[in-house]
Amino acid sequence: VRAPMSVGLYEASVPVFSRYLGRMVGLVNAAESHVRSRNLESSEVLGARLAQDMLPFETQVLIAANFALRACFPLAGHAIPPYGEFASTFEGLRSRIAYVLELLNSLEPSQFEREESRVVESKAGNAQVSLRAPEFLLQYALPNFFFHITVGYAILRSLGVAVGKENFDGLHSYEPEP
Repeated sequence: VRAPMSVGLYEASVPVFSRYLGRMVGLVNAAESHVRSRNLESSEVLGARLAQDMLPFETQVLIAANFALRACFPLAGHAIPPYGEFASTFEGLRSRIAYVLELLNSLEPSQFEREESRVVESKAGNAQVSLRAPEFLLQYALPNFFFHITVGYAILRSLGVAVGKENFDGLHSYEPEP
């Protein structure tokens, strides 16, 4: 019988957000490469949506980056730092992600210890979410973070950007199509 694996709030948050924000940089790079190779306007990709009532690619990236701050800082017992102002460009998106990664790297695992009973509050659209730290992370923050990354990925795929599952998670590998 194996002992149950214990994963703390830090291990389940900062490294996960950091890894997938790094993956998001790759998606932003692929989007920019697509624009350049097809002589498109950046706004055609940055403003692309899956449906008219959904947010565009640029906003999906921004929300994913902001979710990392909205989750990790309250879980560590800190106020959410300012999101910062960045240009509405591919470089601006990369700069925002780099800024968020720098802030995440400033957090220490010890800041997350014994915080499981902390109640974290956040806005979810027009709703107010109030959950204990583990539920906040696992049932709200991570699913929303991955939702926005996935929608950004799907927008790129719908535009014909050459990205696949390996670009999303960095773990898969496939033979190129003939």
